[in-house]
Amino acid sequence: MGGKMRHIGVAERRARLALRQRLVGAARAARPEEVAGSLVALHGTDPATVYLAVGARLTDAGKTVAEVDRALYEDRTLVRMHGMRHTVFVFPTELAAVVHASTGLAIAAKARAKLIKDMTTGSDGRLTEEWLAEVEASALAALARRGQATVNELTRDEPRLKEQFTYGAGKSYESPHTVSSSLMRVLGVEGRVVRGQPMGSWTSSQFRWAVAPPHPELPAAEAQCELLRRWLAVCGPATEGDLKWWTGWKVTEVRRALAAVGAVAVSLDDGVTGYVTDGDVDPVAGPSSPWAALLPGLDPTAMGWQERDWYLAPSLRPALFDRSGNVGPTVWWDGRVVGGWAQRADGEVVWRLLDTEELGRDARDAISGEAARLQAWLGTTRVTPRFRTPLERELSSG
Repeated sequence: MGGKMRHIGVAERRARLALRQRLVGAARAARPEEVAGSLVALHGTDPATVYLAVGARLTDAGKTVAEVDRALYEDRTLVRMHGMRHTVFVFPTELAAVVHASTGLAIAAKARAKLIKDMTTGSDGRLTEEWLAEVEASALAALARRGQATVNELTRDEPRLKEQFTYGAGKSYESPHTVSSSLMRVLGVEGRVVRGQPMGSWTSSQFRWAVAPPHPELPAAEAQCELLRRWLAVCGPATEGDLKWWTGWKVTEVRRALAAVGAVAVSLDDGVTGYVTDGDVDPVAGPSSPWAALLPGLDPTAMGWQERDWYLAPSLRPALFDRSGNVGPTVWWDGRVVGGWAQRADGEVVWRLLDTEELGRDARDAISGEAARLQAWLGTTRVTPRFRTPLERELSSG
C-alpha cells in the first residue's frame, strides 16, 4: 500500500472486536457453527469453556447445550482436536485439515519421538518402537469398531495398552506412565483421533475418544496461509508477536505467511506495526451503543492476542489470570475487560468491577442484565473453571 500507513487506534480495534467476535447483541449468531467459524477456534482445554463461549454469542442462549452437542456429536460440524500451541480447541470440521497441516505436523513429530524415547528408555528396552506400532494399530482398529470409547474400554480390547514405563527415570519428576494415556495424546496431536462425547454432563472433563474424521493432506505453507488469513480477518489488526504466540509458529513462518496472503501493515498506538488482510483497511464503525458481556475462562477473545493492553489493563491481570497465564471469567464493557465473575455454591452468578473508569449506571445495569441472561440458561448447573484465578476463587466462596 503506497502513501502514509493507515492508523488503527484503540477505539476502532475495540469496535472490530465487538462485531467480529460476536459480542454485541446485533452480531450474535443463531448456531454454534457460526460462532466457531467467526472465531476460528474455541478453547477446548476446559470443556465448559466451549459451551459458555458459544452461549455468550448466541441470540438464544437457552439452546446452547443442545445446539453445541448437536454440532459436536450428531452433525459433526464441529470437532474437538489438538491445534495451535499443542492446545485442545474446537474448530469447524472443515478446518481440520488446515489446522493439522499448519500447526499439528511439526508438534506431532516431536511428540511421537519423545514418546518413543521415554517408553524405550523407561522400560529397559522391553517396549520397543515396533511393539508400539502393533499396539497402536490394534487400538485404532478397536476404536473404529466401537465408534467412541474411553481408554479403559480400549484396554479391554487391547490389554497391552496397560503396560507402564518409567518417565524421567532418575530425575526428581520420575513417575510411572501408562502406554494408553501417553499414546492417545500423541495420536490426538497427530490428528488421528479426536475427543468425543464426555462422560456425564457438558461440564465433565472425562471423555471418550473417536477416530478423527478423514481430511485431505494439505501442504504446510498453504495451510498456514489459510489459517493466518482467517485469523487476521477476525482479529486484525494484530502484530507479528500476536500471530507467533497464537499459532505457535516460528517468526519466519509468520512473516512468510503474511507476505503470501498480501497482509497490509497498519500503525497501532505507541508506534507498533500491526497487520490486516488485504481489503480490510477501511475504517470500521463501532456498535450503535455500548455493550456488556460475561465471558468464561479461556475465552478466545480474552486469550486472542498476546499484547492485550488495548483491552485489558495490566493492573487487572493479577486478579484475572492464574500463574500459568490462563485467563479466568471476565466482565466486559464496551470493548475492554472491567472485572470478573464467578458462580457461588448455590449457582448464583456474581461479579465484581475492577476497572470503574467512566462506568455509570447504564454500564452496571447492562452487566447485571448479562449476568441474569447467563444465570437463566445455566439454571441449576454449577460450573467451576478448570484453571482457578484469584478473583474467581474469592467470588465463588462468598
